[in-house]
Amino acid sequence: MIISKPEERHVGRTGTTRRRVLTVASATAAGLLTACSPDSGDGPGSQAAARAEKELRIRSAGTSRKLLVQYDAVLERHPGQKTRLAPLRAAVARQVAALDPGTRKSTSPASAAPSASVTAAAPGSSAVAADPAQALKALSAAERRTADAHTAALMEAPPELARLLASVAAASAAHAYLLTEGPRS
Repeated sequence: MIISKPEERHVGRTGTTRRRVLTVASATAAGLLTACSPDSGDGPGSQAAARAEKELRIRSAGTSRKLLVQYDAVLERHPGQKTRLAPLRAAVARQVAALDPGTRKSTSPASAAPSASVTAAAPGSSAVAADPAQALKALSAAERRTADAHTAALMEAPPELARLLASVAAASAAHAYLLTEGPRS
């Protein structure tokens, strides 16, 4: 690569062109893909990768679990919203199970799905707005935050988990839209 001296540059050019940025980005991406290629699976690097993936799954499941608790709190405060919220809540519960498969094998019933007693003790459950429209608006904001968190986690996820996180983030974004827009008559 040849770098021109400042006095040789054209007036008005900063030296960084779109082509240069794209070239560097492509080279960086190629290097990252090479560095992230799967190894034989029996070395210490693969154990560290498995540990990192497990921690990311637990963290991501916790993010979705918090959203699940918020759904339960809204349903407890506004039982009239059950028809609208039950399918969305069920989808979030499936996301938690997909992100953290250990929840299905757990012997503790409270860890598999939050019960009413877990919801009642959850911080912020008393913070559900008295107005159903405001409660749905807050739930929609929580869905957007969850989508953002799962999207951010994509950067450190291995390919299979990244696909799952992308799907969960997209579902959360769709839920946020459905909660904001509401049913059309």
